[in-house]
Amino acid sequence: MMKVTVLGAGSWGTTVATIACRHNSTTLWARKPETADEINTAHTNSGYLKGFELPPALRASSDLAEAVSECDVLVVGVPSQGFREVLTDAAPHIRPWIPVVSLTKGFEKDSLLRMTQVIKQVVPGHPAAALTGPNLAKEIMAGLAAASVMATEDMAVASKLQEVLHLPLFRLYTNDDVIGCEVAGALKNVIAIAAGMAEGLSAGDNTRAAVISRGLAELTRLGVAMGGHPSTFSGLAGMGDLIATCMSPQSRNRYVGEQLGRGRKLEEILVEMNMVAEGVKTASTVVALAEQYGVDMPICSSINDVVTGASNAADAYSGLLRGRPGHERGAR
Repeated sequence: MMKVTVLGAGSWGTTVATIACRHNSTTLWARKPETADEINTAHTNSGYLKGFELPPALRASSDLAEAVSECDVLVVGVPSQGFREVLTDAAPHIRPWIPVVSLTKGFEKDSLLRMTQVIKQVVPGHPAAALTGPNLAKEIMAGLAAASVMATEDMAVASKLQEVLHLPLFRLYTNDDVIGCEVAGALKNVIAIAAGMAEGLSAGDNTRAAVISRGLAELTRLGVAMGGHPSTFSGLAGMGDLIATCMSPQSRNRYVGEQLGRGRKLEEILVEMNMVAEGVKTASTVVALAEQYGVDMPICSSINDVVTGASNAADAYSGLLRGRPGHERGAR
């Protein structure tokens, strides 16, 4: 039995902690003491997973030092904008050499770093990994089958982490293409906003299918330019996650896009949401990375225009249809 600590008691962090505690001693760190108290006493997390009962074996704490000081595996599931801060605060209390796993699908805003790169900066010497794939938290909590990917450069570490988090209905594959897996996980959130906008605009299933498939081409181009392997983008971390996030009503990023398509303001959409839609902040990062690597990404650029207020959903979709299409494997 391993000692696992998950930082972040949002829907996905709580779900991963629930998976881990089936075979391991698991602690879930919650920023708010009242959330930790609810998990420990009522075995629920009503703020993020209303209606789901948590295993009595899952323990929660709002004391960061206590939560991480004895763990054998550290899992970080806080949003990208708070990832470095939380990990920096935890760093003095982390035992040497233990693996650190990111659940966060995004880039650090100013540095444009992937989360495993942030891990290597903040806690050098610790194996860094990313858990990613088509994983809707509420479906997994409901006991429905799912598959995911543990991406890390060290396959021996990946194999051990696979044992820690693998369940009969949660199939966990390994992949050494960390770049590809992380880029795919971050960029699919931007494409999901585009797919949601199509829904909000009643653009039709043909349009949504075109946006999703061309969006996959965009994130593949950038991912390969950054060093990812092409096959990763047709797998669970790429196409699998993209389909789930673009099509499911549970997707936060799809919801944001749908509401934008209906003419609502981004600010009011975000205020009413209890969880972070990473694609909103990722859009500008993707545009910067596309410029840095010389990759044409018209869909992501259009979404960035919408979330920054330079355009609206209807105009963005009209703009995507104006350009003359080239070869399907080409730039657009």
